[in-house]
Amino acid sequence: MKSNLQKAFTLVEVLIVVVIMAVLAATIIPQFADSSKDAKESALLFNLHTLRSQIEMYQTQHDGLVPSADLSELTTNTDKDGTKDTGSYGPYISEVPENPFTGSATVTTITNDPAKDTDVTGSGGWLYNATSGRIWIDHDDYYTD
Repeated sequence: MKSNLQKAFTLVEVLIVVVIMAVLAATIIPQFADSSKDAKESALLFNLHTLRSQIEMYQTQHDGLVPSADLSELTTNTDKDGTKDTGSYGPYISEVPENPFTGSATVTTITNDPAKDTDVTGSGGWLYNATSGRIWIDHDDYYTD
């Protein structure tokens, strides 16, 4: 005589599997969140390095002159005295890169050198001193880099 019972998982077995999956998810998900922040931080520091090196290149080729407050001289051809859309210098970058934390490429002019916490808007891309030609990140955690 055959039994009418079907083979299936018991409620306890299913609960054990669910608990194991929850523990695994709790340990793995925070690592993904950290890797996203790490990627943004790497991109941010790379963009800062690029801007600083291109501003320095501009200064070298223009006898110490620095780009204007909006950095527009970096994205076009210039002549020796910095006049845009003429000459054979540049462009140094195709566009001002975004700050990956804010999604903004806005350049905010500041007078402090180095940047101070009071200069940080938190919504912009970059803090730029148009007198010294130095640039910083417009972010509470990174403006000192």
